[in-house]
Amino acid sequence: MPHAEAKPPAAAPAPQAPPVRRHQLLGVRTPAPEAWRVPLAVVPLLILLAAWAVASYGGFVSRFFLPSPTDVLDGLVQLIVDQGLLKAVGVSSLRILAAFALSVAVAFPLGVLMGSFDAFNRAFDPIVAPLRYMPITAFIPLLILWFGIYEKQKIAFLFLGTFVFLLPVVVDAVRAVPEELVSTAFTLGATRRQVVLTVLVPAALPQIFDSFRVMNAIAWTYVILAEFVNPQQGIGYLLNLAQQHSKPEWSLAGIAVVGVIGLVTDFCIAAANRLLFRWREQE
Repeated sequence: MPHAEAKPPAAAPAPQAPPVRRHQLLGVRTPAPEAWRVPLAVVPLLILLAAWAVASYGGFVSRFFLPSPTDVLDGLVQLIVDQGLLKAVGVSSLRILAAFALSVAVAFPLGVLMGSFDAFNRAFDPIVAPLRYMPITAFIPLLILWFGIYEKQKIAFLFLGTFVFLLPVVVDAVRAVPEELVSTAFTLGATRRQVVLTVLVPAALPQIFDSFRVMNAIAWTYVILAEFVNPQQGIGYLLNLAQQHSKPEWSLAGIAVVGVIGLVTDFCIAAANRLLFRWREQE
């Protein structure tokens, strides 16, 4: 009797991965559902404002320690009409722009050299690296001694505060350029100068430009400290004036103005980054 040909055992079905939800509210690194984005941004803010209003209007906290929302709005109007808030914003902005331009003028070429050539990095890193760990505010007495108490001191302080953070970003951005790009450029006959200017710098620019958002935040933080020295003009002067006259509503209004300016300038820098480096989003 002929034997029936043995059939190979059927392969076990491969385990199927559980269905992946496209939108999870608390998913790890997954975008929040579109319907939740506005509530997530607005509701916490409304809760904070409600708690502030209850604490101040309800008498739970003295208005001297926590002015009410209407007190802060009145203080904002007083700062604009009576204390020249808009002019103060302009003065502080010019100081930040001057210091930031000086910081970029020094940190950018030095960072490119340090990121491109190890010899430059070994020569300058022992000098600039410790600055990142030093409290910048501790330099104020020295800057007063060196530059006086007027504009030079304020700009020098802002320059130092932004320079020590910008330089490492430039160095890291240049070093992060893929080695394949450099090797390809040398293979095609490019010189060292051409590799630096046409390969390393263009490839590093998006990351460097994006770091300007952090530098912007640092500058608006430090400008208040800079203007506390011999306060005569600027946002720091108005905040110092609020302290002298025991006007907490002025202080909160001034702080809110600085926050709004920071958000607006941050948005502008981010928009410029997307406009200038559209190719990065297409990678």
